[in-house]
Amino acid sequence: MTMHTDAAADSAADEQTATEAAVIQTLPLYEMMRMRAATTARRHPVLGFAAPERDSRMRWVNQFTHTHRRLGPQDKEVVSPNNDTVYSNAWLDLSEGPVVIESPEMGERYWTLGLLDAWTNPFAYVGRRTTGNRPQRTLVHAPGWHGEVPQGITHKIAAGGSDVWLIGRLLVEDDGADAQRVRASQAALRIVRPDGSDAAMRVDTWIDGLDTRVPESSRFRAVVDEALRRNPPPAGESLDWPPPTAMLEVALPAVYERLRHAGQPHDLGGGWAIPVMVRTHWGDDHLTRARIARNFIGALGVEEAMYPTAEVDADGDVLHGGRRYELRFTPGRGPQVDAFWSLTMYRRSDCLFVANPIDRHSIGDRTPGLRHEPDGGLAIRLQADDPGPGVNWLPAPAGEPFYVVLRLYQPGADHLALRFDYPPIRAL
Repeated sequence: MTMHTDAAADSAADEQTATEAAVIQTLPLYEMMRMRAATTARRHPVLGFAAPERDSRMRWVNQFTHTHRRLGPQDKEVVSPNNDTVYSNAWLDLSEGPVVIESPEMGERYWTLGLLDAWTNPFAYVGRRTTGNRPQRTLVHAPGWHGEVPQGITHKIAAGGSDVWLIGRLLVEDDGADAQRVRASQAALRIVRPDGSDAAMRVDTWIDGLDTRVPESSRFRAVVDEALRRNPPPAGESLDWPPPTAMLEVALPAVYERLRHAGQPHDLGGGWAIPVMVRTHWGDDHLTRARIARNFIGALGVEEAMYPTAEVDADGDVLHGGRRYELRFTPGRGPQVDAFWSLTMYRRSDCLFVANPIDRHSIGDRTPGLRHEPDGGLAIRLQADDPGPGVNWLPAPAGEPFYVVLRLYQPGADHLALRFDYPPIRAL
């Protein structure tokens, strides 16, 4: 009897392990569909609301939405936001045929439209690094499409499924004249059908995109079922789905809790680490893919941008606004980028910007008045109180722990190979 009991227990344990693996594997699909619900527009500028009811889940896809200013302390919707660019966001639905992304002349500006599939693979880009800054018409199509490519198409991108998240970033130099120029560029971004007609579609997003709690098993399965129908697993990836309902009910909270602690970032030394390290595809690393989907969804590939992050100083102590620090890049050993870099300050308690007397939340190679030392080195002071004139100051929150993110847009080879020597932040 004991042998049968042990065998049954082992079988149940194996089944639960398999169910957790299935949840880990499909969680990116669920989280991407949640983000689709959260970031698509209820209203079309010409066609009106997708549905008249305020609580409707109907939204518009194949339509851009934009932010027109850089985020600041008053913005609390997005954690660890950048302070360098504005965003242009769209969800593509390719189920009724391909769409064309029209983009205008961008001059010398840094810009990128990153395309993520429903499994969070950052599989393609349109923008400065990959396709340049001239006017472009990019055709995006679902698997199995073999139609005729219309004239005037500059690039063709094959997606792995019907749903694609398009995340655009456009560099802004100031909140005045340059912001207006960027706004005009954003207005010129369009998503159309190959014949030039508006590609906007109404879709049922299925879920409340603002609900970040662990989903109920019935909701998780329904969303994943529908997403799988439209977005098959990446090539070479097998999936055993669906698991038994009772097992799924137990596995969901266990997996979501596990993802809070799994997959430590890439340690760079000196207190620096990179939380996200992907190029174009997560491959068979399902656990890291799920962790990023839950905690850093929308991350682009490292060839476009890298985000080394520091939460501790050179002695391993937590960075705190009650102390003064210096970050010094020695001569010739500053960040190596083909676009630009910035160091951004965040309050650790909520991962948001902190109001300060000079209204500065980041400092970098484009900061007006940035001062280099006589030998060519660059020192940045991180502290709450004003260090005085002639000092590169990034204000810290008074009396609170903080962390900083070194954003590297189009990082150089040493960064990509993880052989760059990141200097530690030293307490003064």
